[in-house]
Amino acid sequence: MIEPLRDEVSVPEDMSLQDLSPQDLSLQDLSPQDLSLRPPRRLIVGLGNPGARYDGTRHNVGFAVIELLAERRGIRLDRRDCNVHWGWDEQVALVAPQTFMNRSGFATRCLRERFAFEPGELLIVYDEVHLPLGHLRLRPKGSPAGHRGMESVLENLGSDQVPRLRLGVAAGEGPPEGGEALVRFVLEPFEDAEQGAVTAMVARAAEACEVWALEGVEPAMQRFNGPAVGTEDG
Repeated sequence: MIEPLRDEVSVPEDMSLQDLSPQDLSLQDLSPQDLSLRPPRRLIVGLGNPGARYDGTRHNVGFAVIELLAERRGIRLDRRDCNVHWGWDEQVALVAPQTFMNRSGFATRCLRERFAFEPGELLIVYDEVHLPLGHLRLRPKGSPAGHRGMESVLENLGSDQVPRLRLGVAAGEGPPEGGEALVRFVLEPFEDAEQGAVTAMVARAAEACEVWALEGVEPAMQRFNGPAVGTEDG
């Protein structure tokens, strides 16, 4: 589990993260030795809310993908900078912002400015309530399509040319129309009957991330867009 920095649903209004610079968001300045160990030019950023209370919720499938990739690749998410938990090997960096979902862009922008990443070198991984459970959709660019975390990322990076991988989390009858019902839906854990499809989807999403990092967005799109193994239509 990614350890939380706070245990709240959202950043309190009086914190005004909009007024903070990326430098203000840094938790710990990198030492000269760390600065010489530059991360690779492929960042996989999983979006979610920190804290044990959000583990296993629909909104946190981005974190689940990062955790699985870290386990598979033997990467420790023990670096602290720009309000993220992250780590890397020689091929990819794995990033879990700790700013809560709707402020994900502040941490992402801080990393970009500190390490000079281009928008196309990032892959943002997050939940999608308008895709059936088990489906993946990888795109090289586009709008946030109503997702507040992705909206924050695009706004802070100043570009829509950011690859993204969306994981379908809609239940069989589809998501609620909106408002408080939709908020409750994404912050609730998956049902027991859904766990098999969730596990298969997260595993397949992790594979898609690795193909994106090593081969590019087009090969990953061709291989992974669609339902994951274990879903009703997969």
